[in-house]
Amino acid sequence: MPALTTTEANRLLDATMGTASYTAPTTPIRLALVTANGSATAAGTEVTGGSYTRQTITMTAAAAGASASSGAVTFAGLPAATVVGVEVWDSAGSPRRLWWGALTASKTVGAGDSLSFPAGSFTLALS
Repeated sequence: MPALTTTEANRLLDATMGTASYTAPTTPIRLALVTANGSATAAGTEVTGGSYTRQTITMTAAAAGASASSGAVTFAGLPAATVVGVEVWDSAGSPRRLWWGALTASKTVGAGDSLSFPAGSFTLALS
């Protein structure tokens, strides 16, 4: 589902090929909800309002080129919204968008609702 942003893909390729050093993302890594999906080069429209904040996401160690979310991620106190996708950001002072992707089905929430994704809901893969 999610894909690397173009900027992050370029950073990883440069580091792998020895043309540039790689600076690891600042932890904790955060999951953001979007109401309009972005693209490989542009961020989507992030949910705003209510008590919404980006939530920490933890991932398994990579195996066979993939890593999955290792714990539940819950967003509480949401504003009324239709969530269509997610983005993965680091926690730097100027956050860096790493991954982006559409949900398999949009989720409509009412004001004050929570939205939870169980462990294993998100898989990041390189091929």
